[in-house]
Amino acid sequence: MTMPLKSDATRWGTLAKAFHWTIVALLLVQGTLGLVMVELPKKPSVIAWFTLHKSLGLTILLLAVLRLGWRLFDPRPAEPASMSRWQVAGARVGHALLYALLFAVPLSGWLFDSATALRPLIWWGLVPMPSLTGGAAPGLKDIAKEAHEWLFWTLVLVAAGHAAAALVHQFVNRDEVLRRMLPQRRSRIG
Repeated sequence: MTMPLKSDATRWGTLAKAFHWTIVALLLVQGTLGLVMVELPKKPSVIAWFTLHKSLGLTILLLAVLRLGWRLFDPRPAEPASMSRWQVAGARVGHALLYALLFAVPLSGWLFDSATALRPLIWWGLVPMPSLTGGAAPGLKDIAKEAHEWLFWTLVLVAAGHAAAALVHQFVNRDEVLRRMLPQRRSRIG
């Protein structure tokens, strides 16, 4: 069985699935890392954890940009006929919120990092990233930090709702909504 790169009327394509599940995995790592690292004692040995957190955040931002760009060229599978209008509208609003938060959370973290101006932000130790504030911005630092935290928890709630809706589709509605986003297994030969 071939796995098409692009989506069709019934299933998401391989690239859309790869973006989706890679972002999910990175968000789980990133959220865990973020919650743990803020509890660590403030000493030089924790800088590596903060640096990793920042690079993961920028990677999630890049993947969100690429995923949204791919969506411009990739057809969206049709919703099952059994979905009511309010469910379709809710799904669209939920997806729009997820996309907005995939941009807002890392951007607010980048803004917070820029406002603190503690050290240069270098993505994976290779790519220097510009400051969003042009230097230390003490008045913006606390606002950006607070926004980053609130946006993170909003993302957690929206993503949990998204996952719960997928599980309802799978186990209550028994339609193909979740299955069409799951990775396909290759057919066994013989």
